[in-house]
Amino acid sequence: MEQVRLRSAYDCDVLVIGGGIVGLSTAHAITRAAPGTRVTVLEKEPGPARHQTGRNSGVIHSGVYYRPGSLKARYAVRGAAEMVKFCAEYGIAHAVTGKLIVATDRAELPRLHALVQRGRENGIPVRELGAAQIAEYEPEVRGLAAIHVGTTGVCDYVGVARQLAEASGAEIRYGTEVRRVDRRPERGVAVRTGAGDVLRGRVMVNCAGLHCDEIARLTGDDPGMRIVPFRGEYYELARPELVRGLVYPVPDPAFPFLGVHLTRGIDGGVHVGPNAVPALAREGYGWGVVHPRELGGTLRWPGSWHIARRHWRYGAGELRRSLSKRAFTAAVRRLLPAVTPDDLVPAPAGVRAQAVLADGTLVDDFLLKEGPRTVHVLNAPSPAATAALPIGREVGHRALAALGRA
Repeated sequence: MEQVRLRSAYDCDVLVIGGGIVGLSTAHAITRAAPGTRVTVLEKEPGPARHQTGRNSGVIHSGVYYRPGSLKARYAVRGAAEMVKFCAEYGIAHAVTGKLIVATDRAELPRLHALVQRGRENGIPVRELGAAQIAEYEPEVRGLAAIHVGTTGVCDYVGVARQLAEASGAEIRYGTEVRRVDRRPERGVAVRTGAGDVLRGRVMVNCAGLHCDEIARLTGDDPGMRIVPFRGEYYELARPELVRGLVYPVPDPAFPFLGVHLTRGIDGGVHVGPNAVPALAREGYGWGVVHPRELGGTLRWPGSWHIARRHWRYGAGELRRSLSKRAFTAAVRRLLPAVTPDDLVPAPAGVRAQAVLADGTLVDDFLLKEGPRTVHVLNAPSPAATAALPIGREVGHRALAALGRA
């Protein structure tokens, strides 16, 4: 790689790569914790939150799913309360709606009960419901049993990201793609952008989401994983009156995906989905988006083939629902029998940046790694948006420690 010459002057103290909600929260946390610290955020898109942050169902997760003691559990429970407070403080659209998790098959009942126990261990209020009680919350939903989680909500995460950018006081450079990185532990980090500019910082924070492993490798660090992109495909419900709030199936603990669910958003519309299928590009929001280099990298990664061998049945079902609207409708009808194919209107898809180890392990928790003068966020799965404020503080603390200011 062509080396970028470092001069003695620095453009900033901390360079943050990535203008999604985690990168902007990190910038916000650094400037709050250490006023006077110069932070520059580099984002390749023309505005904030153009990928995972702005292409999800907008749910403020309670933390009911996550293993007690895990980073996901700690960050989600704390982050949900902080996110509601942040939205209220800045007038960002949000609502605490609660949600139902519904068992539609007897085999799901033990898993539903386990969620009750997990929720209580995480300090989350959970109400158990029999089949007849489901109608108190959702008259059109059917199931054998359910639980109601009162602390779940929805919000405008794009609005949150914009507010974090404004409140941070950081310099935000949109339309700035990082092409090369030169790190010298004794002198800091320099990056060359797509426009040919060179920016120098004392410390670099990698919050590049779908491209975080590539940025880590440019830095000279081995991330020990690869981002394998999974596209989540959504529909909009043409009859939103069928759903009052949020309705989820009982998740399969073998997968980090929550299954097809129903989400009434802050705009009053109801999102249905997502399913999860392999994306053919890191920003592959449709089957027609194919980047051969990125696809080749996914196929060369041994973990991708381990996933395929272990979970081909599950994957085949997801592909079938992607290619067949009737199959997707059938999955929705397990929760909402009144829905028809005509009720489902295609909506924009999202892509999940799933970290996969070489042995095929789907990394389920947050994954942060540090190198000389660098902090890498290598897996920020759902509930990353919910937990953005505490995650930002943790990453910011590590960056300040590398800067000698913690």
